Amino acid sequence: MLNRYTLVRKHNPVVTAFDFASPLSVGNGEFVFTADPTGLQTFAEAYEEKMPLCTMSQWGWHTIPANGEQKAYKSKDYRVKMYDTYGRKIGYITSSEGQEAEYNWLRQNPHRLHLGRIGLIITISDGRPAKMSDLQNIHQTLDLWQGLIVSNFTVEGLPVTVKTCCHPTRDLLAVSIESPLLTTGRLAVKFSYPYGSPEKTAADWEQEDKHRTDVIVHDENQLTLLRLLDADYYFNKISSSPGAKFQRSGKHSFNLTPPEVGSIEFVSAFTPNLPRYSLPSFAETMAAAATYWENYWKQGGMVELVESKDPRGFELERRVILSQYLTAIQCAGSLPPAETGLTCNSWYGKFHLEMHWWHAAHFALWGRIHLLEKSLWWYQYILEKAKELARNQGYAGARWPKMVGPNGLDSPSSIGPLLIWQQPHPIYYAELCYRAHPNRETLEQYQEIVFNTADFLASYAVYEEEGDRYVLGPPVIPAQECHRPEITINPTFELAYWALGLELAIKWRKRLNLNRKPEWEQVLAKLSPLPEKDQVYLAHENCPDTFSPYFNHDHPSMLCALGVLPGWGVDHQVMLNTLQRVITDWQLEKSWGWDFPVIAMTAARLGRQELAVDALLGDSPKNLYLLNGHNCQLSRDDLPLYLPGNGGLLMAVAMMAAGWDGGPGFHAPGFPQDGSWTVTWEGLSRMI
Repeated sequence: MLNRYTLVRKHNPVVTAFDFASPLSVGNGEFVFTADPTGLQTFAEAYEEKMPLCTMSQWGWHTIPANGEQKAYKSKDYRVKMYDTYGRKIGYITSSEGQEAEYNWLRQNPHRLHLGRIGLIITISDGRPAKMSDLQNIHQTLDLWQGLIVSNFTVEGLPVTVKTCCHPTRDLLAVSIESPLLTTGRLAVKFSYPYGSPEKTAADWEQEDKHRTDVIVHDENQLTLLRLLDADYYFNKISSSPGAKFQRSGKHSFNLTPPEVGSIEFVSAFTPNLPRYSLPSFAETMAAAATYWENYWKQGGMVELVESKDPRGFELERRVILSQYLTAIQCAGSLPPAETGLTCNSWYGKFHLEMHWWHAAHFALWGRIHLLEKSLWWYQYILEKAKELARNQGYAGARWPKMVGPNGLDSPSSIGPLLIWQQPHPIYYAELCYRAHPNRETLEQYQEIVFNTADFLASYAVYEEEGDRYVLGPPVIPAQECHRPEITINPTFELAYWALGLELAIKWRKRLNLNRKPEWEQVLAKLSPLPEKDQVYLAHENCPDTFSPYFNHDHPSMLCALGVLPGWGVDHQVMLNTLQRVITDWQLEKSWGWDFPVIAMTAARLGRQELAVDALLGDSPKNLYLLNGHNCQLSRDDLPLYLPGNGGLLMAVAMMAAGWDGGPGFHAPGFPQDGSWTVTWEGLSRMI
């Protein structure tokens, strides 16, 4: 058995200086707090351009009133652009022309909210506020095994130690501070609250008059605040150790002043409703967090690579361990996550359903299916809206939106409403759940989602008499988003995914002893073959120049047909040719973080294990993994972290270690078999 304690803790991130791109976070899947080297958000302004230090929750959203009034635009307020669909006109909200205000409002609202900044007030002996340069001997560690950040530094030679952790089941931060500075009144804590913003920082600190911070309870050592932002509200309840005092320091800020002793503790709970319970102590919270994280690491899958002769083994192992931590705190909540999770706002904090697979499908392969299942209820919640969307466009079943907030309303976009590769995802998730729990209860739990999804897949495909085949699009925008929807037909990845979705849905009916759905079977039987030219697969049927400089960037999505997917209709030699063309001709610096796991998974299924490893560790500005483990999209200021890259890495490594359905039976089939890699794993499952 693996020594999991040693394996995990050797990859604890250690910070020894201010690194604006790589702060550390604690969280629980529903709530995340991101800190600078003080263990809090003391110098948050310095981080805003790179990676903002935010406090975020799954429930924490804000809506700016439309036109300055307490109202929202309704669907009837929007004009759609009509697209010809084989003689039918179907409308999509893809143009802002003549409706800029409405269009932009719906894109930006609701947006995720920075709930509040918690930082230190550090005073130098001459009375001035401390600057970053006044902090010396910085040594901050994220103890992955305990979910605890321990921050040590000195100010004018005097030590400060801050311990920061998050409760595993409450949206609650717990902090302990020890320092001689506390005894002389030179160290205190400040709580500050912003107005909401759709920007990356999720905060507007300039609009003081647009929100309220009201004191609801102010007892000894306890403060409860009501936060009012337009029609939204939430509460912040703070409890401190005896003798400390809360004092308002601004319209939206409070100071916590310690007694003249060398330590102080406090806990800060953020809640959508008035909290009527007592808060746990720092010690209780730290113990609960430690128990949770020890169980997390002891259960589920684990991979050890550091014993490999290939010197890159340590780095790949580091990325795997840190990605397991980051996806647990960022992607394992009750809603599908945004690209930047609960760290800061990407696309206003909304989530992209085509990315849900990359964020969370890996949990199933790593023995943590419950973390994927936590967010699957939401598909049932928005099912009626998805069915209405399909019905309004003349389709059967449920058409899942692309870019959404918790209300499930599709956001307008020149691209998003025309994407379709998120459509089969819920069937894939359901199948992962069934593989983990192969019983009738699972089938009944997800059958409505599976069958409505399959109804749309079959309805969306159009029968072409001339070729006696079913086609996808136009209009459609494939996963590689640089193609014109009016001429795109039969994108390779989407065709293969349509087939898998229908195959699995047909299996589900058989498992439930239900009657056949002939329309599903007919579409599957006559679905168009994957488009190819000159023995390589194309982005789509009308793109013979797939590998030309005009198209050979963004996602090489045709690889997904064999790699991400098991390979319906794939000729392995043609896919190998395609893989080689991607390696030699694709502009990978213009790809995305999850494209490298795509290449790895395709290479693994084709028996090109060296290419698989090289893809995961290749030198590219989009394949960079920071000190804190985040996959950074280096050329994108709006994406200082990119969790689909972390999730994709975990999917690829699990597949390469444990194998895939129909794959070779030898150990770690996706890794080189020449002795250069020593792969020890346990608790993993095969990929579909």
